[in-house]
Amino acid sequence: MDEIRIKRAPRIEAEINVSGDKSISHRAVMIASLANGPCVLRGFSASADCLNTIVAMRALGIKIEQPEPEVLIVHGKRRKLSAPKEEINCGNSGTTMRLLAGLLAGQPFSSQLVGDGSLSARPMGRIIEPLRLMGAKIEAGGKNETPPLRIEGAPLHGIKYTTPVASAQLKSALLFAGLFAKGKTTVQEPVGTRNHTELMLKYFLVRTHKDEHGVSVFGDHVPESRDFSIPGDISSAAFWLVAAAAQPGGHVLVRDVGLNETRTGLLGVLVRMGAQVREAIEDVDQVEPRGIVEITGAHLKATVIQGKEVPRLIDELPILAVAGALAHGTTMIRHAQELRVKETDRIAAIAHNLRSMGAQVVELSDGLEIHGRAPLHGARLSSFGDHRIAMAFAVAGMFAEGETVIQDVDCVATSYPGFEKTLSELVNPKGFRATTRVISLSHTRPEED
Repeated sequence: MDEIRIKRAPRIEAEINVSGDKSISHRAVMIASLANGPCVLRGFSASADCLNTIVAMRALGIKIEQPEPEVLIVHGKRRKLSAPKEEINCGNSGTTMRLLAGLLAGQPFSSQLVGDGSLSARPMGRIIEPLRLMGAKIEAGGKNETPPLRIEGAPLHGIKYTTPVASAQLKSALLFAGLFAKGKTTVQEPVGTRNHTELMLKYFLVRTHKDEHGVSVFGDHVPESRDFSIPGDISSAAFWLVAAAAQPGGHVLVRDVGLNETRTGLLGVLVRMGAQVREAIEDVDQVEPRGIVEITGAHLKATVIQGKEVPRLIDELPILAVAGALAHGTTMIRHAQELRVKETDRIAAIAHNLRSMGAQVVELSDGLEIHGRAPLHGARLSSFGDHRIAMAFAVAGMFAEGETVIQDVDCVATSYPGFEKTLSELVNPKGFRATTRVISLSHTRPEED
């Protein structure tokens, strides 16, 4: 079992790049696989989750070359997928499973999607119901509509569907199914979620429509073969941005990072908490804006995160909870019950680990109440097999007295394989051992207000 050992960080001063956006990478591979010819994808996230998507599409008959870790050549087959010879293992990736369910629902063959223990406990009912309304034949083999998913391809028809929860994965699954359905498929959301799928469909010249009633896709369209460049993942950058924001005088500049407005809610929260934030879009050539984000740290103050901004912050809430523990006052996170059905129950995991470090936390049914500025101390913490919990508490360890040990950190590779290298470069360039990573730092505590 691998672990990371962290001690208090010195002054944070860094200019970094992060790996390709994971959400965009999944979608790019799937859409390119349906195109009418080869597509070159640059900046691909070489995370385990995204590699699972490559394996899945290859199992469906798509030729995918990977001349470099972050470069793919996807040979699209004009929407013609092949029956898999065996079950498709999605690993830990909920995005892979949910989006594939949409792609496979209208195919002329049967398939089965399985995952690891964590994914096998995640709910799939939210995609099963609307896909059945479109004519799909799909069953969940686990209790409470959990994987494996058995899909018998069937003719689909377009529907107009209002999602009961704000979920970009649900929206994307239905839009992908809509590519193989007769007529128009329209998805309405209670709150807007990340819009990568509809932007990319438009970029690949699939007929779509967006208005106040939702986003629609029209069936029987073949994506046009086009090359695509994937920006850096702002959800990965979030860990370094919060680390700099929480240290008065800390400074981080992230280059070539995605600045899609449905993904930058973190920056607004950090501004509310008192950090100095600068963002600049430098390129919009391929529909996904990218540029730089610069953070200068301050004595943070507490904030409230709730309501409509939560769906656009769902991946960043673990690290924002750490920011709340380092801020003055009481930070409230509400309407975030979705965190309970991620790779682990993230609400419970955050509360447990923060308490273990000395923070005062009240666990709520839909969020957390975090009383900030209690001195944090090092502790032996579990990642709970969840990559975002592991990374968030590695950052927390940078602000704690003594040594913090994060156990079972193999899960970090599912989303951000370069995390430990960047952490090491930030705080201890001499690195770490292969099986027990030691990120050892020392500095004086920032002055209190």
